Amino acid sequence: MPKNQAEATIMFCDVKNFRHIAESLKPSEVLEMLDRYFKQFDIITEKYEIEKIKTIGDAYMCVGGLNKDSQKSAYEIIQAAAEFLEFNESIEQEMLQKFNQAFYFRIGIYTGNVVSGLVGLKKYAYDIWGDAVNIAARMEQNSVPGKINISGGTYEIVKNQFPNFIYRGKIPVNNRGEIDMYFIEKD
Repeated sequence: MPKNQAEATIMFCDVKNFRHIAESLKPSEVLEMLDRYFKQFDIITEKYEIEKIKTIGDAYMCVGGLNKDSQKSAYEIIQAAAEFLEFNESIEQEMLQKFNQAFYFRIGIYTGNVVSGLVGLKKYAYDIWGDAVNIAARMEQNSVPGKINISGGTYEIVKNQFPNFIYRGKIPVNNRGEIDMYFIEKD
């Protein structure tokens, strides 16, 4: 049964230059790398009670605020994103030694309304839909490796909970016009 979810916070995280990395390694090595990162991402999202929606190739999609306090969920998504990046940094040398490659993640976060529910008959999947999902993907595409890019709306929710933001200005987004974007800076 589909359910409307107001003010969910969606995170997309993907690997910069994934195609180049994948072309330089055996498929089994690419899978081993993705598994190493995504298992830790699963542990982090579970810690913050964030719902992992799916992985799409090299992308990891999750959402907070489904049936919960949206302000707390926006904060928790950003905390999880920061831990994703910390983990990424912590295993960089290990990955470079083992595979001569490491992943560098771009992260985008957007808060908005979604519809959630199950789809399919076989191997059904829980998923979310809505304009907010598309905009969250654009937030990630407009990010840079090692950064957390958030929308102006998410910024308004969390601006008093984090010490450092860099306003990036109004950035053009396909079919959406310009959106205020911010990077969250490490303490």
